Amino acid sequence: MNPFKERFVAITAIDRIRDTLKPGHRLLGLDIGSKTIGLALSDVTLTVASPAETIKRGKFAKDAERLSVLIAEENVGGLVLGLPVQMDGTEGRRCQSVRQFANNLLEHIDLPIVFWDERLSTKAVERVLIDEADMTRKRRAKLIDKMAAAYILQGALDFLAGPGMNTEDMDDTEDGG
Repeated sequence: MNPFKERFVAITAIDRIRDTLKPGHRLLGLDIGSKTIGLALSDVTLTVASPAETIKRGKFAKDAERLSVLIAEENVGGLVLGLPVQMDGTEGRRCQSVRQFANNLLEHIDLPIVFWDERLSTKAVERVLIDEADMTRKRRAKLIDKMAAAYILQGALDFLAGPGMNTEDMDDTEDGG
C-alpha cells in the first residue's frame, strides 16, 4: 500500500485551474499572514472577487477546519494563495511559509491550489482605504487582510479572463481556426 495520500490535482498553474472547476464552483483567495488569513470569494462566473472574512491564525488544524467548512458552504472548487514574492522576484522566508501552508492544507482538502504573486497587494489596498475611503487605522486593521485577499483573487480572475482564456470564444483547435 502506498503510504502517501493520493491527491486530486494538488498545486497547479493558474492557467489550468479553470479546467478543474465544475460549473457553479467558485475560487477562494487567501492572503496568508503570520497572525491572520484574509479570505475572499469569487462569484460563480469567475469574474468578481469579494472580501469574505479574516481568520485569526491559531493551530493549523483549526485553521484548516475553518477553511474546510467555508469551502463546503460556498461551493469552492479551487484556492488561490497569495505568494509574497520579493520586489526583485526572488522568494524569501514568507514564500516558503506560504508554500508549506499549501502543502499542509493538501492533507486536509482535496482541491487544486494555485499561487498568485501578491507583491504590494496589502499596500495597494491600504492606500485605497486611506485615500478613498478615509478609514481610521482601527477600521483598516479589521478589513485589510480580507481586502488584500480580494485584491489577490481579482488579479487571478482578471488573468483567467484575459486574452486566450475566454472559454466562450474558444473552439477545439489550438489556433482558433
